Amino acid sequence: MAEQKDIVAPVEQEGTKSVVRAWLKQIGDAVKQDEPIVELETDKVAVEVPAPADGVLAAIALNEGDEAAPGAVLGKLSIGSSPVIPGATKSRSANQGQTPERRPLDAGLAAGAAPRNDDEREMRLSPLVKRLVAEHRLDTTAITGTGRGGRITHKDVEEHIARGSTKPALKPAPIAPIKGGRIPHDAMRRSIAEHMSRSVATAPHVTAVFEADFSAIAAHRAKHKDAYAKEGAALTYSAYIVRAAAEAMKVSPNVNARWHDDFLEVFEDANIGMGVALGDKGLIVPVIRRAQALSLKETAAQLTDLTDRARKNQLKPADVQGGTFTISNHGVSGSLVATPIIINQPQSAILGVGKLEKRVVVREVDGVDAILVRPMAYVSLTIDHRVLDGHQTNAWLTRLVEVLETWPLED
Repeated sequence: MAEQKDIVAPVEQEGTKSVVRAWLKQIGDAVKQDEPIVELETDKVAVEVPAPADGVLAAIALNEGDEAAPGAVLGKLSIGSSPVIPGATKSRSANQGQTPERRPLDAGLAAGAAPRNDDEREMRLSPLVKRLVAEHRLDTTAITGTGRGGRITHKDVEEHIARGSTKPALKPAPIAPIKGGRIPHDAMRRSIAEHMSRSVATAPHVTAVFEADFSAIAAHRAKHKDAYAKEGAALTYSAYIVRAAAEAMKVSPNVNARWHDDFLEVFEDANIGMGVALGDKGLIVPVIRRAQALSLKETAAQLTDLTDRARKNQLKPADVQGGTFTISNHGVSGSLVATPIIINQPQSAILGVGKLEKRVVVREVDGVDAILVRPMAYVSLTIDHRVLDGHQTNAWLTRLVEVLETWPLED
């Protein structure tokens, strides 16, 4: 009998839960070592689990949609020369001794049968695939699925787009009437809900709001953005904000800290997470590590890379781990102020940046008050009041605004 090897979920993951999003191989399929075999989705990232060795997929222990704990056995790989696994069955777990419930939608698909109709095909798409299809207005009937039972994976969609096959959907997307009903929560939405509720219950939230003039930033960006772009770094306003936030930690280090029952842990490194919106699905927070040691150009390059990979669902678990402070640039969607912005536990504070817009302000010019039009934005710091008081909060925001308004901080 051929040796069998477990296919296991990663032990280290960012987020409390993960679910099996799609099996990329069917029972009996031959696979090579390190070839993606199953896709998991957490509230943070989608992760492809590679085959641990050359072999044949012998059994599937967890179905699509099942929760997968860290280290859980997802399936079995037969290590041997035979590409056929006699009597290979799909079971939830060997020690549970029961056959998993098959969803009606999956009936007949294990053998590679095609979905019965277009509506059913759409229902079988993962939330990530649905988002990519909607963003690029794709016709799913033109995409060849390589997942189990012909299911379309996010890799299939990305390859379809890369080939330039971005033919729009056969039917234009009319504004459909609103339909009532129940929408099941996906893994990311459930985890976000649990995290937000836990944060509010754990930390007393207090928010301070300042206003920042972005004139100096805008002038510097206009002068340097083309040169940065040639080096592969998009010079966005977010890069300046990350640099200013790291600089502000010097005047109020406890902003970059974590509360413990017996002590306060203050971090030397400012590992700053920047929220990236994923449409209706939620958001993800990739982390810029040791931001205090980075130049503006290095910060811009890291942001460009992380944001691009976040939107393509190519982040690795390590990219979203270890954050000590978070920035929410909520103004990109139009809001002036959002309060309180829920703290990303177990951090102690979160910066909110509102919409950048031209406003009339009064400034002293040559000793005389003058009415000017300037690019302005509200910046807020929501704190854990167990860790920080008003004085520390306002000192941090004062320095942040000072850095933004007197740029350049560096050459």
